[in-house]
Amino acid sequence: QVQLVESGGGLVQSGGSLRLSCAASGFTFRVYNMAWYRQAPGKQRELVAGITTARNTNYADSVKGRFTISRDNAKNTMYLQMNSLLPEDTAIYYCNAPTLAHWGQGTQVTVSS
Repeated sequence: QVQLVESGGGLVQSGGSLRLSCAASGFTFRVYNMAWYRQAPGKQRELVAGITTARNTNYADSVKGRFTISRDNAKNTMYLQMNSLLPEDTAIYYCNAPTLAHWGQGTQVTVSS
């Protein structure tokens, strides 16, 4: 019932940009705080950025100043604009609601040097 579909990943060179999208359905998107996470091979999943229902945002130190999280409640969609990408950003990126905890398939981001 709950569905989170990530898209927009791909292969980019260091310094490039990508915009990830998270299409949500099966729950009342607008009343949930949302977040982007990522997981690299051999590493634990980590929080990248969060956005509240009031559109307050927070970022991991490693992406602060480079990534921007946003949401469009009318479209039940969340976004992650990623600029100045680094090889260290290579990971599978997931969206989720921290209180919902329903993981989708993620979208692969690969940054080459």
